[in-house]
Amino acid sequence: MKYVDMMKKRRSRYDINNKLTVSEDTIKELFKDAVIYTPSAFNSQSSRILVLLQGKHEELWDLITEEIRKVAPKEGFERTVNKMNSFKAGYGTVLFFEEMDIVKELQDKFPLYAKNFEIWSDQSNGMLQYNIWTGLANLDLGASLQHYNPVIDEAVREKYGLPNSWKLMAQMPFGGINSEPEPYDVLNLDERVLIK
Repeated sequence: MKYVDMMKKRRSRYDINNKLTVSEDTIKELFKDAVIYTPSAFNSQSSRILVLLQGKHEELWDLITEEIRKVAPKEGFERTVNKMNSFKAGYGTVLFFEEMDIVKELQDKFPLYAKNFEIWSDQSNGMLQYNIWTGLANLDLGASLQHYNPVIDEAVREKYGLPNSWKLMAQMPFGGINSEPEPYDVLNLDERVLIK
């Protein structure tokens, strides 16, 4: 398969189920390979992931629902519950973090670039998210990228005993695919891609 075909296969898929098309070992290997082979500035290797499967994954989305309930308006909250339940219907969730102690060490060691290390850290984490998302798509699994941080940060840190230095970046629920997403519009490429 050409790399561009792999890119095309990755889409936001919200209609997922708790079935796998491959073994758990296969997806665990994907996650480990993605962490190993995703580049990072100065080889900092600052990205971290927490993978929650089946029951633990379902508990996460219950936790997220309750944390959002604390800050969201009551009116229309049922729509939020339905959305959370659609993520909970999947098989697992990948939580993406950055180890900020590593970022701080690099800022101290290379003060000339200090302002850039958080930017580079974000970029590396984004590449990891994309690599895992594309990898899941090419295992015929659906996923989407969610951002309920910082609302859920403290609750997640406490529940899973994570260090204070881990900054939550995103959540990626995944599972079997129930339906195909709608096609999306592409803006004029002549305005987005300049070649001279």
